[in-house]
Amino acid sequence: MQIRRNLFQQLRDWKESFPRKPLVLQGPRQVGKTWILKEFGHEYFDQVAYFNFEKQPEIKQFFQVTKDPHRIIGNLSFLVDSPIVPGKTLVILDEIQECTDALNSLKYFCEEMPDLAIASAGSLLGVALSRGVSFPVGKVDFLDVSPVTFSEFLSESDLNLFRYVESIDRIEPIPDIFYNALHEKLKMYFISGGMPEAVASMIENQNSDRIQQILQSIIRSYQLDFSKYVDNKDIQKINYIWSSLPSQLARENRKFLYQTVKEGARAREYENALQWLINSGLVLRVYCSTKPGLPVTSYDDLTAFKIYLFDVGILRRMSQLNPLAVTEGNRLFTEFKGALTENFILQCLCNQFEGIPRYWKSGNKAEVDFLVSYENTIIPVEVKSDENFRSKSLTFYRKQYSPAVGLRFSLKNLKNEGGVVNIPLFLADYTRKILSMV
Repeated sequence: MQIRRNLFQQLRDWKESFPRKPLVLQGPRQVGKTWILKEFGHEYFDQVAYFNFEKQPEIKQFFQVTKDPHRIIGNLSFLVDSPIVPGKTLVILDEIQECTDALNSLKYFCEEMPDLAIASAGSLLGVALSRGVSFPVGKVDFLDVSPVTFSEFLSESDLNLFRYVESIDRIEPIPDIFYNALHEKLKMYFISGGMPEAVASMIENQNSDRIQQILQSIIRSYQLDFSKYVDNKDIQKINYIWSSLPSQLARENRKFLYQTVKEGARAREYENALQWLINSGLVLRVYCSTKPGLPVTSYDDLTAFKIYLFDVGILRRMSQLNPLAVTEGNRLFTEFKGALTENFILQCLCNQFEGIPRYWKSGNKAEVDFLVSYENTIIPVEVKSDENFRSKSLTFYRKQYSPAVGLRFSLKNLKNEGGVVNIPLFLADYTRKILSMV
């Protein structure tokens, strides 16, 4: 089973764009980049010509001996069953970060063969670029591939329920029959997360043991990347940081502490290792904002930040939270002081708003989980993992800055409570749509 992704609309837009630049898909390993490109190619082109620099290292030579795109395509054509024809063939260059000459050649494909649809994918492209790899700036289009979202999961697991959610057009409580079903589906999603293989296993047979195996295998593949692509002096440091992430998020104050990585660890010794994980797309760094102003980057406190994982299922597996928690009330949402829930909401916000959200803190008085920029305004976001709670921090923030609207994600029903919109956790993928209803 394969999960159809919302990204297909953006790929269609790219196919019809003029002039069309070469496309680069970025994202962590095993989020589905290769399948997306192949499926899109088979659906919207007459043929697909697929090449993988990791599995076929010999083809690097085609890009090393010449920068002429016509010669390169001529050589590649001998490796596929049918001639590569501009306008009819989608050329896929997979694991392109393995061949810096291929990356550089995209400039010439853009300039000299604009009719050819050429798309590439790179799991560790961010790492390659951080090392000064020559890149054709302005000559390519980028598209980020994230884990399967809850709404995509829902569309495959319960189409009628998905259609109901899509039909919501006003802020009012959701009927219990839909609310309870969505609540249970979200629990299932917290078990699998958004890795396509784990999602497919959850939808097809709900075998928790198999999902555990899939996620552990993915985690091991990331750790193998540490040893394969990292300088020897940084391998152990990256492993220390990677292993510390569940405990970092399980603390009441989630501010990243190098001392939690290893006793006596200092920022200057570990910052390169942390940056590698960020560049690889495996972790997200959320800076503390000293003031909710625009542009948000101007108010970043670069010494204070939180680190989250790119996928809630990977975090659950690394935290060793047993899937049986799905039967234990709201434990999946509340465990680790709500860390899984907060990580999930961050993923949803990153998919809908430009840039990575910030968080805000006022000494020991208040802390707002996230700040997002929406239509030139800053919106405070509070994340609660249960139904019973107090919103002291959000109330403090609103008194101080008077935002037009605030958002609270929780297990309470959909409702506008005097300028604070409560959004059930399972509707987090629809945050922008709900904001348009305020």
